[in-house]
Amino acid sequence: MKTLNSKWFECKVRYDKMSEDGTTKKVTEQFVVDALGFSEAEACVTDEVSAFINGDFDIVAEKIAPYREVFFTEKPADDKWYHAKINLITVDEKTGKEKKNIIHHLVQSNTFENARKNISEVYDKTMMDFEIAKISETNILDVFEHEA
Repeated sequence: MKTLNSKWFECKVRYDKMSEDGTTKKVTEQFVVDALGFSEAEACVTDEVSAFINGDFDIVAEKIAPYREVFFTEKPADDKWYHAKINLITVDEKTGKEKKNIIHHLVQSNTFENARKNISEVYDKTMMDFEIAKISETNILDVFEHEA
């Protein structure tokens, strides 16, 4: 499993999509891109989606994503993206109380259970105590990494 820690942006693209019956319908799809800022994110999404969209399209929304790390798999069947909320558990040495630090990840998988396994695979290699607080499927169609 490959992990990439970066600044991520969520971008929504609206375009005319042709369905299997030959009719066109205006759709909005969400993509995630690794970028330094909004301009770079927009340029990257424009380059990537123009390869598979015929006709005009608009980037209708951009925002900084809540996650800083994305877990990628090499399995072709893993075609969905899950947003995971993880609690890292630490103990305050002075008070002895547990403290939970929340971290968000984007996880590539084909099922909810495999997303949970992918998260555990990464965190089990660390010395950190953690708990998976929430996993939810997203509408993200694809994730584009920055190419140097």
